[in-house]
Amino acid sequence: MKSPREDILAMFQAGLDAVSGTTVVENELTTKKYDDYSHFIAIGKAAEAMLSGVSENQIKSALLISKHGHISEQFSKNNKIKCIESDHPVPKSASIEAGYSLIQYLKNLPDDESVLFLISGGTSALVEVLQNGWDLKQLQALTDYLLANAYSIDKINTVRRRLSKIKGGGLWSYLGNREVSCLMISDVPDDDPAVIGSGLLFPVEDNTLPELPTEWSEKLGGSTQISVPDSFSWKMVACLEDAKKAVAVKAHSLGYQVKIMTDFLQGDASDEAKNCVKTLEENKNTVCIWGGETTVILPKNAGKGGRNQHLALSAAIAMDGCGNAHLLAAGTDGSDGMTMATGAIVDGLTVQQGKQLNLNAVDYLVHADSNSFFKVTDNLITTGATGTNVMDLVIGTYNQ
Repeated sequence: MKSPREDILAMFQAGLDAVSGTTVVENELTTKKYDDYSHFIAIGKAAEAMLSGVSENQIKSALLISKHGHISEQFSKNNKIKCIESDHPVPKSASIEAGYSLIQYLKNLPDDESVLFLISGGTSALVEVLQNGWDLKQLQALTDYLLANAYSIDKINTVRRRLSKIKGGGLWSYLGNREVSCLMISDVPDDDPAVIGSGLLFPVEDNTLPELPTEWSEKLGGSTQISVPDSFSWKMVACLEDAKKAVAVKAHSLGYQVKIMTDFLQGDASDEAKNCVKTLEENKNTVCIWGGETTVILPKNAGKGGRNQHLALSAAIAMDGCGNAHLLAAGTDGSDGMTMATGAIVDGLTVQQGKQLNLNAVDYLVHADSNSFFKVTDNLITTGATGTNVMDLVIGTYNQ
C-alpha cells in the first residue's frame, strides 16, 4: 500500500497528463476540421508539446516560440520548423526579436494559405512588438513592478495589451485575409481568450487600466478598436477544470473520497494556505482539490521561492502537528518563481523536520525563501517542462 504522499503525487501527475499539450491537440485534430491547415504557429510554455500533437506529414511550415530550455533538439533540427527560445517571466531582448520573427513569418506565407495558432500560457512575455515610444528597458521596469506588487494576471495583461502592437487582437494587422484558427490551453481565470497571451487574436471592448503610478498610466495612453473576421474560429482544448477532474478520477481510483473545491485560489498565498488547511480539517478522510494562481508580495532581499512553494510552507506551518495531514501545491507548467522546482509537498511533520535540521520555517517564510527550506528538507517537486500550463493545483488530505 502506497503512502498518502505517493498517492497525492500520482494524483498530480494524472492532472498533468489530462491537459498535456500533445494529447489535447492530437485529440482535437482527429475531428478532421483542420485537415486543410499546413502552417502552424505555436507560442507559449506548452508550444512544443502542442505542436507535437500535429502529424509531421501535415506540417508544411511552422514557427515555434517557447521559453529557454523548452525546445528539444528534435524540433530545433527540423528544417520545416523555425524555433525561437525566448524570455519569461520578464521580457528581454529575445522577446522583442521573437515578436519581429512572428511578423516576418506571416509576411513570408502565401496570402491564400491558412494558419493554425497553438497558444498556451507564457505567450505574453515570450513575444512582443512594442508601441512607438516604448523600449525594452521601460517594458522590463513596468513588468517588474507589476510582478513585485502582486497584480493579478488579468490586470497585468490589460497593461500589456496597451503597450503592444500585437496584443489585444493587434496581430490581425499582419494576418491579411487568410483563414485563421486557434487552439488554446488556458492559464487564466474563467478561461478568457483575451487574457491568455494578452489576446494576440482577441480584442476586448473594455481595456480599462488597473490603478498604476502616474508615470505608467499616462504613458500607456488609450486603446484602439480592432475588428476580427467572421471566419475566425477558436477552441479551448485544455483548462484548469480538466486537470482538477482528472485528479479527482485518480483519487477515486485510489480509494479516496473526493471534493473538488469551486473556489479559485487567487489571494495572498499564505492566507490561501491557511484556508486550505482549515478546509482539510473540516473534511477529514477526503481529498480536497483546488486550483488557481495565488500572489506573494516580496520583502526586500527576498530569498528563492515561488507562489506554490510559499503556499506549501505556509500550509506546513498551519498544519504543524496535525498528524496525517498532507498538502501539495505545484504549478502545472513545471516551474515556480525563479527556481527549478514547480512546487512542494508537505505534511504535519514538515516543520518539525526543519527544526531537527536547525531550520525555522517561519523565518524562511518571512524572507520568501521557501525553496531553500524545502531543498534541505527534500520536499520539492521537480518535473521539468510539463508540456502544459493550466495554472496551479493544490491537493490535500487529512486522514484519521
